[in-house]
Amino acid sequence: RLYANAVKYGVDRINEAGGFNGEPVQVTEYDNAGGAPDAADKFRKAVSEGVDIIFQGASSAIAGQLTEDVRKHNIRNPGKEVIFINLGGDAMELTGQKCQFYHFRYTATAPMRVNAMVSAMKDAGDLGTKVYSINQNYSWGQDMQAAVAAAAATGGYKVVDEVLHDVNKIQDFAPFVARIKSAAPDTVFTGNWSNDLLLLMKAVGDAGLDVTFATAFLDQPGNIANAGKTALGHYIANNYDNAATDGKFAETYKKATGHYPIFVEGHSTFALGALQQALGTVNFGGGAINVTQIALALESTTYQTPLGPVSVRKEDHQTIRPIVVSKVVKNPKYPADGTDMGFETVKVIPGDKAIYPVQESCRMERPQQ
Repeated sequence: RLYANAVKYGVDRINEAGGFNGEPVQVTEYDNAGGAPDAADKFRKAVSEGVDIIFQGASSAIAGQLTEDVRKHNIRNPGKEVIFINLGGDAMELTGQKCQFYHFRYTATAPMRVNAMVSAMKDAGDLGTKVYSINQNYSWGQDMQAAVAAAAATGGYKVVDEVLHDVNKIQDFAPFVARIKSAAPDTVFTGNWSNDLLLLMKAVGDAGLDVTFATAFLDQPGNIANAGKTALGHYIANNYDNAATDGKFAETYKKATGHYPIFVEGHSTFALGALQQALGTVNFGGGAINVTQIALALESTTYQTPLGPVSVRKEDHQTIRPIVVSKVVKNPKYPADGTDMGFETVKVIPGDKAIYPVQESCRMERPQQ
């Protein structure tokens, strides 16, 4: 729902400014039911209904399905291409071996988040020299584990142990916490989300372990309320945080939607802002829309967000964006989940410092001009 909120907000801004190609931009929602097969079915339906741009978030598996569907469709249907704007599929392979011209990723990957957290936590004196890595056993978790290991030299820490576990199947993390306790780390890095994050944090709290969590999804709605005081002092690296800005965008968004932007809404809105800026540079005179020209415009767009510039790297279409590192505190400016806790900005890492080299596995085929 949060991704849909952001897309609607962004499209409303486009239409308020006059729409595109002489008419309002239309949004149609398709429910992928959380699975790749359903996503493939909905993609076919969207294409049959004349969709030009697809937005999707919240699953690397679904993003992987969609980017392949888009690639194949565009090969088979020259002149009727579709763009896929990825708002939440974080797996490295999407801008690695699966990279393709019509896929644009507007969210941070594991190394971007991990490197940002290592930098901020080290500067704050909260990183320590012993790190534990625990993640879900699929593409995202594996990327996180690799990123934590790769950042050890820069961070000046040793990875004392690392674990990959089943996704959202574990009800009792006590055995994992016992293993963490025996390793005696200063910091626990985890890309876990949903119950796998909450239950892990609660188990650590119940065991009385004094460790700092470095997370990617602690700001998921409900997490602070459910974790309670256990969340205090722990870190997150994300694409956006209201507290890291002057608040003007947050107030504008609240006026339009009834609430401040949370979790994925901020960066998703900025992706729509980049699209609006790109659309402003192409003109089809009310005639047929050339999606390839829109894609070329989008990859040349630098959008100024409240955190700094956001652009897309032409070689792999990975976003280059600032990363915000925050810590959970009491009485923040923007409380989370109706509690007296929320996020305080520790450090904003500029996009050019957060990004990494293009993966060697990316062999993007560009359209012939």
